[in-house]
Amino acid sequence: MKKHFVLIHGLCHGAWCWYKVKPMLEAEGHRVTALDLSASGINTKKIEEIQTMAEYSEPLTDLMKSIPPEEKVILVGHSLGGLSLGVAMEEFPHKISTAIFVTAFMPDSSHPPSYVLDQLFEKIPAEAWLDTQFSSSDNSGKPAPSVLIGPKDLSRFYHLCSPQDFSLGMMLMRRGSVFLEDLSKAKAFSNERYGSVKRIYIVIKEDQIITEKFQRWMIENNPVQQVKEIDGADHMAMFSNPEDLCRCLLEIANDASP
Repeated sequence: MKKHFVLIHGLCHGAWCWYKVKPMLEAEGHRVTALDLSASGINTKKIEEIQTMAEYSEPLTDLMKSIPPEEKVILVGHSLGGLSLGVAMEEFPHKISTAIFVTAFMPDSSHPPSYVLDQLFEKIPAEAWLDTQFSSSDNSGKPAPSVLIGPKDLSRFYHLCSPQDFSLGMMLMRRGSVFLEDLSKAKAFSNERYGSVKRIYIVIKEDQIITEKFQRWMIENNPVQQVKEIDGADHMAMFSNPEDLCRCLLEIANDASP
């Protein structure tokens, strides 16, 4: 049975990062929607206008509102996109057959949504960010702190990618935010809604950004129904090993409920 995949990008990226995976899934007859979140890709908003993860995730929640009650989608979130998946899972659990986290931040239902971000940032000293640019907000909280990944840091995201894909990333990235202050004040996602959605984690073993060790810590912290692994891919698995990523997604689709 053919499925509807909804693909969600990570920090500073956009729907464009799925350009290899989307046609592969469509070639198998599936429907695929790759979204630009707010202030990402060709979305016309600016990051300075976005204060919360909910606002950032509005393109996804707007899409979910348009899904007929009798239909279900497969959500696929990469990196920071895992937090947007959490927002959609909490609001629309009945419209999601499976949520797939691809080396993504995966919140639990015991802590504020910022918990997994806090745990990673505690392990990464400030000097490890090399040339990534961070802006700070004033005490009023406006504009929200933002981040733009620098070329040296981006090379760690793309270390197994082709020079062409690295160049594409350099040209198309936009300044983003992890909305840490907002997420630290938000309520934990609920077991009844977020926790009711089937979750699958795809571990990317050569990831230098969200390392395999940290990915497995998130899985231990909040166990999932299934874990899949991909070798020979970096953080940007949709570029560096789209074939194996697509294979995993198709296997999951075959097992998903209608």
